[in-house]
Amino acid sequence: MQNNQNFQNTPNSGDRQNIDWLCINTIRTLSIDAVQKANSGHPGLPMGAAPFAYVLFQNHLKFNPKSPNFFDRDRFVLSAGHGSALLYSLLHLYNYPLTMDDVKNFRQFGSKTPGHPEFAHTPGVEATTGPLGQGCANAVGMAIAERKLAYLLNTPESSVVDHFTYCLVGDGDLMEGISAEACSLAGHLKLGKLIYLYDSNDISLDGPTSLSFTEDVAKRYEAYGWQVITVKDADHDLNAIDAAYTAAKKELSKPSIIIFKTTIGYGSPNKQGKSAAHGSPLGPDEVALSKKTLNWNHEAFFVPTEASSKFSEAGMRGEKLESDWNAKTASWKQKNPEKQSILENGLHQTLPSDFDSILPQFKIGEDFATRESAGKTLNAIAGIVPYFFGGDADLSCSTNTLIKDGGSFDGVSGSGKNIHYGVREHAMAAIANGIAYHGGLKTYTATFFCFTDYMKPSIRLAAMNHLPVVHVLTHDSIGLGEDGPTHQPVEHLMALRGIPNLITMRPCDSNEAREAWKFAMKSTKAPVALVLSRQKLKTLDRSKLGSESGLHQGAYVLSDRPNFQAILVATGSEVGLALEVQQKLDEKNIPTRVVSMPSMELFLKQDSSLQEKVIPSACKKIASIEAGITLGWATITGKNGLNFGVNDYGTSAPAAKIYEKFGLTTGAITERILTWLPKP
Repeated sequence: MQNNQNFQNTPNSGDRQNIDWLCINTIRTLSIDAVQKANSGHPGLPMGAAPFAYVLFQNHLKFNPKSPNFFDRDRFVLSAGHGSALLYSLLHLYNYPLTMDDVKNFRQFGSKTPGHPEFAHTPGVEATTGPLGQGCANAVGMAIAERKLAYLLNTPESSVVDHFTYCLVGDGDLMEGISAEACSLAGHLKLGKLIYLYDSNDISLDGPTSLSFTEDVAKRYEAYGWQVITVKDADHDLNAIDAAYTAAKKELSKPSIIIFKTTIGYGSPNKQGKSAAHGSPLGPDEVALSKKTLNWNHEAFFVPTEASSKFSEAGMRGEKLESDWNAKTASWKQKNPEKQSILENGLHQTLPSDFDSILPQFKIGEDFATRESAGKTLNAIAGIVPYFFGGDADLSCSTNTLIKDGGSFDGVSGSGKNIHYGVREHAMAAIANGIAYHGGLKTYTATFFCFTDYMKPSIRLAAMNHLPVVHVLTHDSIGLGEDGPTHQPVEHLMALRGIPNLITMRPCDSNEAREAWKFAMKSTKAPVALVLSRQKLKTLDRSKLGSESGLHQGAYVLSDRPNFQAILVATGSEVGLALEVQQKLDEKNIPTRVVSMPSMELFLKQDSSLQEKVIPSACKKIASIEAGITLGWATITGKNGLNFGVNDYGTSAPAAKIYEKFGLTTGAITERILTWLPKP
């Protein structure tokens, strides 16, 4: 959205004849007024970044405020989410559906302007940011999504997907390790339609960045394979800012970072250039002094008519851009119905009508580790769902998540279905979130289960924002064996179960693994973690046992006995163990029920009547069996329950030996249950 206007580089920014600086100071003063009224927030970034943010929105960003979700819009991510007052001011001034009352209610309960930007809460917010570095990686995911969709949908005659991803980052973002992971990958992939706007003001919350951050950022990004552009005077030189954006957009063979040298808290006579401007309101006196410095003689929350008209120009251009895109797309739809179907299905996460029947069915005797059977299911999905793709953290040969014959993802053309994330777990999860934020695609990640410790912040944000990312997590327990306690997840299942809106599934055999993938593909409002075994598990005889379709309710009766005296609840590889214990108890004339509970949290969301059918409240003898910590199982088993698990770290040994060490054997469990049950 190039406007090609020349800007007036007038330091006397209060000159009302200089419309550009009038607009910039409108952004600044609206931001500091919002922070001051809330008596909470970060005024420094909005005051310093206002010039380059204004030039972006006014001259380059492709958007339509009347249609915030216009599909081919440019994406703008505020990774430095603490500067949210800047974004809210921009959205209001550029006529997004965000009112002045919304701006005045900054950081208040129930407002559209929370302390950090929240996706799907405020129109125009593309990603939930605030945890520094997250937006950096989200933006990489959005750029990947743009390239993938361009490959799937564009034709030589018509480019219906052709947009940039811009990400405003600060010093804190670039200190975080996640940004290093993400930017290294972005440079490797040559994501030329990704542009970082680095607000380089040399100040962090504790003081000057010289306290902790003295590296040469430009050289680092050159080493990553990025184009580096520096604007030395981003406080005043609007034409240099404009030229930097133009140069960044022309370089399509690599991502770009524009280093804007700014002054934090610009215009505040006592706080500009100091950490005091970073994370606290300026205070009434300093607000007044700042406005005097900016020659701003207006009441709080004032928007000059001339500035309002200028802001509206960009919005009107955006309306025409979308109108032109709609006209182009109408012709494209007629000529390319298959591609149109991919777009619509991807946007609405619609699966083929024969989806369920195409997935593999596993037979008795086909004993696989669930990582294997899940991998076969994943490949079946990839063959029939064109908008589905994903990748792994350098482990596809072990996680079984490589899409065969899918090719490696190419960041220039967008071809290939396999994203090689390398050993970058945290960025991988956040990049996948960015793909989901973008829309139009379904994606997955894969790694060993214990490495969710690196991924958890991003998984949490996916759950918070209802992003339907699938995480394939293999090597799920002490069953991993010889690699030892560093790689054996113990507390991880309960840690994931504690994340609201995340569905964690640990299937017990191949057919449950298939059903778990089916559930994950149909999940459109929640991420799903598939927790899978390294060791082979028997394919259960469903003609004699409960149907694996019960997985979709979180838990179901797998094997029953009349007048059962106890219920054995198990997950994953321990379900087979529970069935063996049931047979041993049969020999003692003690009837039991076995419940497979692949997803505790999903079961707890079910109607109480369904829960009662599976685990009747009249039964007071309930035992859980799971190769993880027992903390949390009392929710299911009650205060009189018996919980078998692993409440210590594992050890390096063959899996069978480790299970024996922790008392997770048929004999040990049976003996303990016999002493636990009342004597006849």
